Amino acid sequence: MSSAVAERDPAFEKLLSYIKESRGFDFTGYKRASLIRRVRRRMHLVDVDSYDDYMDRLQLDPSEFTALFNTILINVTSFFRDPEAWAHLQNELLPDVVARNGDGPLRVWSAGCASGEEAYSLAICLAEVLGTDAFRQRVKIYATDVDEEALVQARLGSYTDRDLAAMPPALAEKYFETAGQYRVFIKELRRSVIFGRNDLVQDAPISRIDLLLCRNTLMYFDAETQARILRRLHYALEPGGLLFLGKAELVLSHGRILAPVEGRRRFFRKVVTDPARERALVLGIGPGDVGDGVDARENADDLRVRQEALLSAPTAQVVLDPAGRLLMSNRRAETVFGLSSRQVGHHIADLELGSRPVELRPLLDQVIRERRTIWVRGVEWTRPGIETLWFDVQIVPLGAAERGTLGLTVIFNDITSQRVLQLELELAHNQLETAYEELQSTNEELETTNEELQSTNEELETMNEELQSMNDELGSSNNALRDRAGQVDELNDFMESVLASLTVGVAVVDEDLNVSAWNVPAQELWGVQADEAIGRSLFSLDIGLPLGRLRTPLDSMLAGPHDKHSAVLVEAVNRRGRPVTVQVTLSPLVRDEDAEHKVSGAILVMEEMKDGSKAV
Repeated sequence: MSSAVAERDPAFEKLLSYIKESRGFDFTGYKRASLIRRVRRRMHLVDVDSYDDYMDRLQLDPSEFTALFNTILINVTSFFRDPEAWAHLQNELLPDVVARNGDGPLRVWSAGCASGEEAYSLAICLAEVLGTDAFRQRVKIYATDVDEEALVQARLGSYTDRDLAAMPPALAEKYFETAGQYRVFIKELRRSVIFGRNDLVQDAPISRIDLLLCRNTLMYFDAETQARILRRLHYALEPGGLLFLGKAELVLSHGRILAPVEGRRRFFRKVVTDPARERALVLGIGPGDVGDGVDARENADDLRVRQEALLSAPTAQVVLDPAGRLLMSNRRAETVFGLSSRQVGHHIADLELGSRPVELRPLLDQVIRERRTIWVRGVEWTRPGIETLWFDVQIVPLGAAERGTLGLTVIFNDITSQRVLQLELELAHNQLETAYEELQSTNEELETTNEELQSTNEELETMNEELQSMNDELGSSNNALRDRAGQVDELNDFMESVLASLTVGVAVVDEDLNVSAWNVPAQELWGVQADEAIGRSLFSLDIGLPLGRLRTPLDSMLAGPHDKHSAVLVEAVNRRGRPVTVQVTLSPLVRDEDAEHKVSGAILVMEEMKDGSKAV
């Protein structure tokens, strides 16, 4: 058991089991670091600290499942994400996919389609290659996801201008119709896109697929679950079918079932394997469980014995398909000829083995043509710096005569022992075994390092997706705050305009008697500017108004009922030093949102009396 498994939190695993049993969502194959981070985020939002308490919360409030799934299932996608890869698909690969099917139907699967942008991007690419009429007649696009809410949005095919920003304007104009403030994918092609729920971990794959997209989905799963999903995707593809993965996803350890077409852009082609074994692996049963009336366990044991016998055979042996592509090789062939699983699917002509130690291509053609075994004896193979080897090469056709040749096996019988002394042979064999073990150890270390780097890359990609999702949320919040700030600015401008339009001095104080508003007539009357008055206590202002006369009525007003008003006529000195009579009208300031109508300040209207009235 790995340390990652051994260190798993039992309480968290119990929570995952409960989710699987109660709602059918199996998150046990997800990478634990990312999964725990997403669940913890949801727990923090509902103020829950332990996994057991959160499981109780799910039991008491079933609606919490929806919020949890929306947090875990990161639906970050866009049209033509990674434009360079999409351009390569449309211009270089799709014409070949279309040509291989002739005039027949094309079946395409977008696995993990989220809100549908990827599925509609596929439809646009195929429509551009085929034309709209041929597209409607030939193409079926199956778009699947586990998130029901995302599928509801995908089925609408409705997007904003912001969603279509990354798409060339000409394509957006051609394939989307305007409906209010949204752009809707045209109905003429929408009927060929079928959306449905499918769990890549648990549900059976869609079969007979010519092109399969599964982008930025595998990176959320651990290595074991990734391998299981890749076997299902391999089973779904037609022979030679094309698989398009995300930029953070590699399949270097699955070269026996997927051959790279364009590795940098993550395009792979299906390598044909035994159909019965392939089906058994997809269904999660042993290879021998697919027999006709024969005990399943015995078949499984027999198949494993045969496979192990081939792999461990002391004679170097490779298996080719009728076209000359490498299907498999045993351990001895890998050691002697430097083969590896990454070369599975390559044509023999592209490998050194095709010409050394013997020219195989004409011999393979002869075996297929004559359907009989051919021997080439006494082949000498001299490699620089390595001792000379001799082989008897045997090329055997595979398959019943009436069914034609299904493949070929090439057996290199080492007869060096007949040419050199036994001691020299043993010494050479020991040296070769040592070199093989060192090479194998180095290869395993490199594979381990590569897996760790891939895992780190996928984790960084996952965190990037989360940050992008959080950035979208912050963007929405910023827009709302910006709108609210605009409204506040408008209200402030309106208030300042109203105060400035009055011909009498106005001052507004809060419940602590600090000035919060001071209009222009008040500045003209007392010679104090607004920036000098606002924020200061009214009674700290150096003006010619006898503020002491206002203390008692202001205190009474702030403590009294909200409808109490008063007026005070006082003798004062204006900013020019001239005596004036001023009537100060005091009104309570009450905010509408205060349900108790509590007085939160006062409004002072200061009017200079022109009729000679005198203060009492």
